[in-house]
Amino acid sequence: MTKPFNMLALSCALILSTAVARADVQLDVETIASGLGIPWGLEVLPDNSLLITQRGGEIVRLDLNSGNQYPVEGGPEVRARGQGGLLDVTLSPDHAETGWIYFTYSKPVDGQGATTLARAKLDGNTLTDWQDLVVTQSRTSSDQHYGSRISFDNDGHVFFSIGDRGERYEAQDTSNHIGTILRVRLDGSVPEDNPFVGRDDALPEIWSYGHRNPQGVFFNQETGLLWSIEHGPRGGDEINLIEPGLNYGWPVITYGKEYYAPIAIGEGTEKEGMEQPVKEFTPSTAPGALIQYQGTAFSEWQGDLLSAAMALQHLNRVVLNDNNEAVEEHRYLNDLGKRMRSLVESPEGWLYIGTDSGEILRVRPAQ
Repeated sequence: MTKPFNMLALSCALILSTAVARADVQLDVETIASGLGIPWGLEVLPDNSLLITQRGGEIVRLDLNSGNQYPVEGGPEVRARGQGGLLDVTLSPDHAETGWIYFTYSKPVDGQGATTLARAKLDGNTLTDWQDLVVTQSRTSSDQHYGSRISFDNDGHVFFSIGDRGERYEAQDTSNHIGTILRVRLDGSVPEDNPFVGRDDALPEIWSYGHRNPQGVFFNQETGLLWSIEHGPRGGDEINLIEPGLNYGWPVITYGKEYYAPIAIGEGTEKEGMEQPVKEFTPSTAPGALIQYQGTAFSEWQGDLLSAAMALQHLNRVVLNDNNEAVEEHRYLNDLGKRMRSLVESPEGWLYIGTDSGEILRVRPAQ
């Protein structure tokens, strides 16, 4: 049996609790774990522990009651270079019956990395029955822009995202998986009603394309809508409402500029046949995970889009109207000075946030 190490019991000083006031809400923020690598993905397990994937390839299970951290064995070999490594983690919607947990990671293939969808089961603190479901056709010589987040619909499908892999114009080429959001069945097979099935010029797993680097994807099982958030270059981060078969424009249209100078990329900000974002962010926030808040702990936030921001170091909230138009934006926790990457909502409606400095924050309404 793996011996736990208790970050909370070592010293009460390891728990930092701060009430953060904002105009519309007061938040209580606790640092409940530290000393991790980069916590890329978070998922709350039924036993009230938090499964944490770290980009370097390590997996930890954090007991949310005691604060004990348990190393999880049995993960894959990853290409942990640049922005690649072990990426997202999400429970299957049929987890109670099957035990499946889904992962994305950069799989080393012939000296390069391929964004890969996989699944496994958790037996104690060991992953078993590891299965690579989709090893995508996304390899390049670059180790950037792998994506990749996972979300499930109500009908036995899983969505996951892939970035442009540093080859921006490949995002317009549907003969590969670069710069896309994919939709497959839970076993990795292709649904017959995917938009590009039967076409010679496109891969059948593709649901949408023309994406730069979507590191947040969220399917709202109540509304049936799929949302994504992606990195722009120098400005031009985007929230998009994803529809099957549509082209989201990168790099032909973007609100961002080149990194080396304020020079426009592509042909402008609009073009017929390419989708406009619901919201764009300039300057870039560098968005991580995305959720559409469902809980009651922050009842006034229900239906709002929440995302983690790395460059601008905050929790972002975007309010939508009945037409799914962005009408307000609020920023929280930026006084903490933390690059916020991963984000998950707990059954209580609390938020857990992973920071690039190796911490897990718990965010609740202040009492």
